[in-house]
Amino acid sequence: MPFFFERLMSHILFDPRLAQLDETADEPAVETARLHANWLRQRFAHPVAWQPEFTDEHQLRDTSQRLTPASVLVPLVAHPDHMSLLLTKRTAHLHDHAGQISFPGGRVDPEDQDAIATALRETEEEIGLSRAHIEVIGTLPIYLTGTGFEVTPVVAIVHPPFNLEPDSFEVAEIFEVPLAHLMHGANHERRSAEFPNRPGRRTFYAMPYEQHFIWGATAGMLRNLYHFLRA
Repeated sequence: MPFFFERLMSHILFDPRLAQLDETADEPAVETARLHANWLRQRFAHPVAWQPEFTDEHQLRDTSQRLTPASVLVPLVAHPDHMSLLLTKRTAHLHDHAGQISFPGGRVDPEDQDAIATALRETEEEIGLSRAHIEVIGTLPIYLTGTGFEVTPVVAIVHPPFNLEPDSFEVAEIFEVPLAHLMHGANHERRSAEFPNRPGRRTFYAMPYEQHFIWGATAGMLRNLYHFLRA
């Protein structure tokens, strides 16, 4: 079954667009020269020292529960003149996490050889993207979600043209966002809200794009991609 991220407080009705906007990240854009397939291959093949960013979400999890391994694909589509990120939007009728923006991916199955195998299998099941079009170039640090998942982001270059066949029950929309938009600190918002069943005020990242509101775990992992590419 396709897996979608449990977001901050996803089991209650919560509209992240209504959360208070505290600030935008005061950080520059990743250089345009770095947002190309060849440079990305080289960065993952020869990484430099950098520091992942930890958000509030990993503090929300119940530390008494065992973490559930999961994996997602971070699909960077190599267009002739730019690169974009492929994302999905969940259908509105689902009981949990309806309408949220996610990477394709899911829980690790016993037959999966590794995190990469999980990401490729789940992507094919969820959006019908054949692995023949996917060039895996590396992984980002494991991301801990507030609901007890340890998620391995698998970064890949996706080579068009390709066909997509989304799981109509789970996926309402598949769309692309220019990578340059996501890799610019001016488009990274820090928002905060108080949640009824969690003490204190919690903060999270959001990266709005047109009518889409990218936030929570997806935005958190994109922040780490941003730091990795800027390092």
